[in-house]
Amino acid sequence: MNTTNQETTLSNGEIRIISVQRDDDYRERMLRIKRISEYDANDKAPTFGKLLHYLSIVLVILTAPISFFMCFKVVQEYERAVIFRLGRLLQGGARGPGIFFILPCIDTYARVDLRTRTYDVPPQEVLTKDSVTVSVDAVVYYRVSNATVSVANVENAHHSTRLLAQTTLRNTMGTRHLHEILSERQTISGNMRVQLDEATDAWGIKVERVEIKDVRLPVQLQRAMAAEAEAAREARAKVIAAEGEQKASRALREASEVIGDSPAALQLRYLQTLNTISAEKNSTIVFPLPIDLLTYFMKTHEAATLFGNNNQQQLSDMQSSM
Repeated sequence: MNTTNQETTLSNGEIRIISVQRDDDYRERMLRIKRISEYDANDKAPTFGKLLHYLSIVLVILTAPISFFMCFKVVQEYERAVIFRLGRLLQGGARGPGIFFILPCIDTYARVDLRTRTYDVPPQEVLTKDSVTVSVDAVVYYRVSNATVSVANVENAHHSTRLLAQTTLRNTMGTRHLHEILSERQTISGNMRVQLDEATDAWGIKVERVEIKDVRLPVQLQRAMAAEAEAAREARAKVIAAEGEQKASRALREASEVIGDSPAALQLRYLQTLNTISAEKNSTIVFPLPIDLLTYFMKTHEAATLFGNNNQQQLSDMQSSM
């Protein structure tokens, strides 16, 4: 096993190095496929194969120009053609874009689309590291980077990449806590992209981007989290209300001290209150009675009561003396 280091840049600018192990068989196979363009198949081709090659050329010449419609092929700008001659990859690698020539009966070719493909990973039921079941889906953007390798190394490169994307999504989410999945989507997407790119490199596939679309929580867990959040908001609201009451009481105490120093300020406050009530066009106006007037009547009543008690006491004394 060989270990390679892959650098990935996260959304916050942090650079992480991920070590990936790759089998030696894959490396040797990739090198062998990449050297196909330099391999001279004619030197090692059997004599029977050479004979068929020459006979095919003669057949094309004899049936010209009708055979030209079968021999000349066209691939688009975004396509490549991988040609097999008698079951062996043809010298020079993939053909295209444009016109290329094949020999009838002995040549077969496969078209490979190099455009970026989008795969919508279906929702995967995952058990997180803290034993919470969530449903996660993602989107994978990938393309064929080496047409020859994608045809020769794997039966169906696209289907294999899609199955690997589902497995990688489940494995990655299974090693994370719930709060990490909800808050570190960019980091998880970057790690998944690196893992998929390393694994599919032997298939001629380049994974360009991985994005986590949605994380669905169970209904009971959603209700519990909503209740917890509501309780936290109510607690904060009560704390804020208590702080407001405390500040208001301090302000009222300071105002009472100012009014106590100047009794006329209370009368001005009464007049201001009357002005505010009259501006609202109410049919009923409550007129506040000055406290000083009440104090005067209370003092008069107390003086009268005290005087009456004194007179009654004097009468009682006079009657007792007689």
